[in-house]
Amino acid sequence: MTELLGYNNLTKSLSFNLYDFAVALNDEERLSYVRYIDARYSARQIEATLIRIAETIDAKVINVSSKDFEPYGASVVLLMSEELDQPPRPRPQPRSQPRTATVNIHLDKSHICAHTYPECLDPQGICSFRVDIDIATCGSISPLYALDFMFESFESDYVHIDYAVRGFTRDTSGKKIFIDHEIESIVDFISPQIRDQFECVDSNNSASLSFQSKLRRKDLNTSSYFKSPQNVAAATKEAKMALIKAEIDSIAHGRS
Repeated sequence: MTELLGYNNLTKSLSFNLYDFAVALNDEERLSYVRYIDARYSARQIEATLIRIAETIDAKVINVSSKDFEPYGASVVLLMSEELDQPPRPRPQPRSQPRTATVNIHLDKSHICAHTYPECLDPQGICSFRVDIDIATCGSISPLYALDFMFESFESDYVHIDYAVRGFTRDTSGKKIFIDHEIESIVDFISPQIRDQFECVDSNNSASLSFQSKLRRKDLNTSSYFKSPQNVAAATKEAKMALIKAEIDSIAHGRS
């Protein structure tokens, strides 16, 4: 195992962008959707989720700033530090590999921020909810440990994840180290139970230490997208589900 000379100056950045969809058949259902999003994903609720993320990666919360916006949406910023009185966190390992111990690391400041974006203006009644969570950590803590928890915290039809390692640190011989853990794909750090629910497309550049995964849910439970599915005709359900699939396609490819 490589022993570091001093501070671990590597910055590990994870961007977790999640999309979830619903169908509104009239204006009343649009308003109902917005009220639901405001209640379930308020700044207070998002703040609690970010605190749990910090706990998951063994970080201590220093400060939190949050705000609900009008007409809807919320933002939360959380500043955190590594817990110095905790045992050293093992360097991130894919779930197929055993996790190993690492050297003790000094205090490193880090942050998490989240922004929510409800959208219900589509003339065909396709409502969407997007949450962007960005985590930047230094030292031994890694945002990769938070992936399962973030999947479990939100309903999702499509997830776009980017991960990058920047900066350098040095070993005891003075040699520069640009990454302190092995990684081939982000999805290797997601539990098989979650990963198997999605079709995954990777776009990785190991040379630049940049990794990207796009995950699209395999099975869409039609009834879960309608407020009162028992009152919706089968033909309407089929047509609206086709629109949702087209919406996911447009987001995955970045064009309509």
